[in-house]
Amino acid sequence: MIISASYKTDIPTFYGDWFLNRLRAGYCKTVNPYNQQVIRVSLAPNDVNGFVFWTKNVGPFLRHLAEVRRIGFPFLVQHTINGYPRVLEQAVVDAAKSVENVRRIAEEYGSRVCVWRYDTIVHSSVTPREFHVETFGRLAKALAGATDEVVISFAHLYQKTLRNMNRAAEENNFTWSDPSEDWKRELVEELVAIASPHKIRVTVCSQPQFLVAGSGEARCVDADRLQEVAGKTFRAKLKGNRKECGCFEARDIGEYDTCPHGCVYCYAVRDRQLALDRFRKHDPESEFLFPPPEGATEAAPPPTTRVQLSLFDGLEDGDE
Repeated sequence: MIISASYKTDIPTFYGDWFLNRLRAGYCKTVNPYNQQVIRVSLAPNDVNGFVFWTKNVGPFLRHLAEVRRIGFPFLVQHTINGYPRVLEQAVVDAAKSVENVRRIAEEYGSRVCVWRYDTIVHSSVTPREFHVETFGRLAKALAGATDEVVISFAHLYQKTLRNMNRAAEENNFTWSDPSEDWKRELVEELVAIASPHKIRVTVCSQPQFLVAGSGEARCVDADRLQEVAGKTFRAKLKGNRKECGCFEARDIGEYDTCPHGCVYCYAVRDRQLALDRFRKHDPESEFLFPPPEGATEAAPPPTTRVQLSLFDGLEDGDE
């Protein structure tokens, strides 16, 4: 089993101590948002093939990565670096610092461990096309040799995303729009041309309509890459979180509405204040990243069953 930690929240930035405590304990618990059942997830070496960490600031987690490796777990890091202005990302670390940390990971663990994410791509008056071309080019040059892949995607406009984008635009006096598919494909073509000289391949996450020559389908949970990093093989099957997803099967151990980064385009947070409140209430000694709701019941799947939670589970009615 591959453990994803986590596309629902930034565990490396905010919850590293909790993660390491649970790794030492050999398990954690999560809540299925569909039926409020508590699921025990094994983190024991015999049950875990490796980890995929998702983050916008791996810095606080670097010391924990050393412990993960010492215990014997292979891992990959999906590291988002956008370089966006504060009106879109309120509390994300400076892009130059993130680049420095990715280069540190490459030096310590190899250039195949970290995958750069330039997503979500937001078209706005503060991030027009020229912004993306210039920023992407600068970051690609800075990351050359430290990574060989960049994952991109365009904003999924769910109801919570629309609310947060519109609120931020009104409060900070900018405008935004969802550009045409032709605009998006043309931008992907330009990003491919920029990344290629730096030996960085552009892959597109869950949006096959924007694949162009020189790009590929993203596998954010990539068992093939993880096996290469681990130096051994294991059984894994392609089982994306939805029809368009190219990922291998994994179990995610995060919780929605717990990431305080304040990215207004994020699908995983309804309201930053809610995320901040939950972050403050977080107990790194708990079995859960965030306590289960009242009425949640303990229910473990059969030993041969692996429950796959959707990337978009827990979204509000009408979000999709």
